[in-house]
Amino acid sequence: MTIQITIIKIEDYGPWTLKLGSDREAQLQIFQSNLYCDLQKLFSKRDAIVYFNRFDELIAITNGLSLEDHLSIEQEINNMHKDLNISMSVGIGATSLDANIAAYHSRKNNNLLDKSRLIYANDQVQSMYNNSSKLSSEMFAQIIHLDIDNSTKVSNILSPYEITTRIMKMLSSLIELFVEQKSMTFFLGGDNFMVISNAVTKEKISLIISKIYESQNIKLNCGIGTAATGRKAVQAATEALDTIRNLRDQGISQPIFEIKWI
Repeated sequence: MTIQITIIKIEDYGPWTLKLGSDREAQLQIFQSNLYCDLQKLFSKRDAIVYFNRFDELIAITNGLSLEDHLSIEQEINNMHKDLNISMSVGIGATSLDANIAAYHSRKNNNLLDKSRLIYANDQVQSMYNNSSKLSSEMFAQIIHLDIDNSTKVSNILSPYEITTRIMKMLSSLIELFVEQKSMTFFLGGDNFMVISNAVTKEKISLIISKIYESQNIKLNCGIGTAATGRKAVQAATEALDTIRNLRDQGISQPIFEIKWI
């Protein structure tokens, strides 16, 4: 079983930003926010989900999406942002990090899937695309949705920016701990994080959460969701997290809950 990751990159981003002049930062923030919004809409309606990596680069879980899907999204984005040039690099792997590395190397090695468009993929992806029945049947996504247990109490003690410093410190730790498991961690805002965690066991997740508590005195709740596609896995993980909250309201402490739709 594998996962498909697509890296979406704004090409020639540096030279393009310089054309906007020195009074460009507000324009860039507006543009980047709009681009993320447009990409999220286009991918999510195809049961995929997009995460910010850097602002000129995004990462999507694209299980089940074909070359034609990627070409269609690229065309729609080009129609919305006519002066923009984006590339997409597709990779497949047993873990999200493996798939990300495969996608990176496909672009580095100039393995174009479509010679007229900037869509890159290696032989494994091309073989998968040639057998469309395998696009979904051999793939799954496991998502961990994390949030801070009872974060309201923290917000009553610390100012917003002090909270941010703690959140960023924890994000750094989560990234390091999960990348050791070949997983990728993203900050969603507020006190929420998501990890693309294919192949990470429930026991290992519990150990990582314990390490965060021991080092930073922060308790995390963890909803785990597994499904065939990225969007469905996120839905399952969030439903699992909601279940933890509902149990807490009933006086039941269960920091980890898992839902599988596969």
